[in-house]
Amino acid sequence: MLFAPTPGHYLIGKEVARTVSWLWQVMRPLAVVALRPVFRIGVVGRHNVPKRGAAILASNHCSALDHVVLPMTTRRTIINISKKEHFEDGPVKSWFFHQWGIIPVDRGKGDTGAMDAAKKALREGNLFCIYPEGTRSPDGRLYKGHTGVARLALECRVPVIPVAMVGTFEAKPKGGKTRYFQKTAAVAGPALDFSRYWGMQEDKEVCRKVTDEVMAALQKLSGQEYVNEYAPYPAFSKQAKPADVPAGKA
Repeated sequence: MLFAPTPGHYLIGKEVARTVSWLWQVMRPLAVVALRPVFRIGVVGRHNVPKRGAAILASNHCSALDHVVLPMTTRRTIINISKKEHFEDGPVKSWFFHQWGIIPVDRGKGDTGAMDAAKKALREGNLFCIYPEGTRSPDGRLYKGHTGVARLALECRVPVIPVAMVGTFEAKPKGGKTRYFQKTAAVAGPALDFSRYWGMQEDKEVCRKVTDEVMAALQKLSGQEYVNEYAPYPAFSKQAKPADVPAGKA
């Protein structure tokens, strides 16, 4: 198992990172060849993703396709975080998620183990991807971000690169049919420098301000309508009803 669980924790070390890197380097070229033409994936701002050193890639979350589109921005290994339910869908899927460098998180329960693993990945110089919305958008709009991205950036003292997913909701909306050959793109913006707030990860107001700045950058890059409330988690609240979906987003 890639992440060895200790009571409530998942650890990632340098040996693990090398294993993930090996698998990533094998699988990424295959994904580029197989999926890039199918979803007409474009990349804008590739130069904004650092070629070395730790950084957080913060992305909007429109679709399951985001996991395919975002990695097109770099050849570097990216450590991810995803809901623990993915690791409970069978041994094959669980094995792949572990080997792909994905940290399981128990959403809505303050999973400190997942946060510890994310911090360790960053302190070892990795790229770490996080979706501040916490779940996929139910209607293609951009929802309020959770402050985990700020706490990680301020404690680990790393830059945040906003990377917007464009067209992925239209290509594969949550619960909807896949539309092949729909144009999609990953748009990486300039790094956001929060060094003025380093070490202030326990200040809730600062974390809220930093998170809102990240979401504003994503809104600008994606062009999405912004909703100043958290996206609903299927396990904790009802999904948006059809009547709640804006025109043109169904």
